[in-house]
Amino acid sequence: MNVKTCKAFLILIMVVLITMSSCSISKQISRNATSFLLNDSAIRTGHIGISIYEPATNTYWYNYNADKNFIPASNTKLFTLYAGLKYLGDSLVAAWLQKKGSAITVYPSGDPSFLNAEFKFQPLFSLLKSYKTIYINNNTWQDNALGNGWAWDDYNDDYMAERSSFPIYGNLIDFSFAGDSLTASSNAIQILSGDGIDYDPDTKMISSGYFRIERNYANNDFYIKKSALTFKKKSIPFKTDPEFIAELLKDSLHCEDVTFFKSANQQTTGNTEKALSQPIKSDAITTSIKAEAESAQFIIHSQPTDSLFKIMMHRSDNFFAEQTLLMASNEQLGYMNDDKIIDTILYTDLKDIPQRPKWVDGSGLSRYNLFTPQSFVYILNKMKNEFGWERIKNILATGGTGTLHSYYKKDSGYIFAKTGTLSNNCALSGYLISKKGKLLIFSVLVNNYQTGATPVRRAVEKFIEAIREKY
Repeated sequence: MNVKTCKAFLILIMVVLITMSSCSISKQISRNATSFLLNDSAIRTGHIGISIYEPATNTYWYNYNADKNFIPASNTKLFTLYAGLKYLGDSLVAAWLQKKGSAITVYPSGDPSFLNAEFKFQPLFSLLKSYKTIYINNNTWQDNALGNGWAWDDYNDDYMAERSSFPIYGNLIDFSFAGDSLTASSNAIQILSGDGIDYDPDTKMISSGYFRIERNYANNDFYIKKSALTFKKKSIPFKTDPEFIAELLKDSLHCEDVTFFKSANQQTTGNTEKALSQPIKSDAITTSIKAEAESAQFIIHSQPTDSLFKIMMHRSDNFFAEQTLLMASNEQLGYMNDDKIIDTILYTDLKDIPQRPKWVDGSGLSRYNLFTPQSFVYILNKMKNEFGWERIKNILATGGTGTLHSYYKKDSGYIFAKTGTLSNNCALSGYLISKKGKLLIFSVLVNNYQTGATPVRRAVEKFIEAIREKY
């Protein structure tokens, strides 16, 4: 046997051994999947898809319904995270600005950190405080406040804050109750609604019993109503109409005039660069507001992008996710529109995805979203390769933290994943480091079960932990 033939024979043997090993692993995982998941009393009332992949060998260890579509809930945020990592750079653009005399025009970017209590660094706010007249050019806003397929009757809950071009205070009003006194976080409530908070006709006094506070669906009128429960603090989304946001800004900045407008000569699609006549761009976080303000046209940055992404993924923050996708649209297309940026990403950066998803929003609030387990394996592998394993580990929650705070506690530092929950649907996709040091990527999507999410999550936890222990 010559050397060439010998090498070919050895390669063939290695391929056979790898194939046999892969088949063996697949069979073992299949038995665990049947035991922990497929026969689980909660899961078997619905549908499940599973995919487990080893990137080092480019091998799927196990697939079950892995090419079928499921409602992914907040696993959708993994695709939004990719868009943010791809297009938003190292720091968030707070706004593009143009000054003229004592007035300044703001071209908003969709940055959700503006006057958000979680972000102490507020360079845009510090700058705008020195102006009495502020114009907000809203040309780049080409979307709706609520996403396609969102549950309309959740409008009063803080997890469904409206989307907007210029978020302020997370697009929430905070209400607090102490003794018999109820207060709102902004005087704009009083400015726009008279007394601001009205009593429902059936409610006589706050102290007479339990109560709740609600917003009128159509406007920013807030009402106190009788309820079986009471609260000390509550955050309620406000309607993001320009008049209300202008009043919030005036109240916060103590300025004389804030005006929203759209240029008459602007194209329907909007274009930030045309509106600014080639604005100056910078890739670093603004460290000297005064120095940048010496230019007639300039950009101001706010937060390191990963500080936003980490909260978004650990807490599964819907508002941050929605605004991240809109910011990515603004950076890449020059205007804010979910449909357009999703189509752009799917036809360019993600053109080789195994199964093209139906992706409709940034947060996963919509039940119109449809993804396969293999599509989540794909995006997780792509993020690791493009943006680095250390960076991704820092953004995602691990066992005992974030939305995994009650799960995988003994595997903290070995699992990095994103949960997803809607009623009767839950998901978990992420990375797992096995006891033998193998890095695996997995996705488990469960839909249409009839129990709560907890028994499903515990069953998935047993399955994932068994894989970590074995391999």
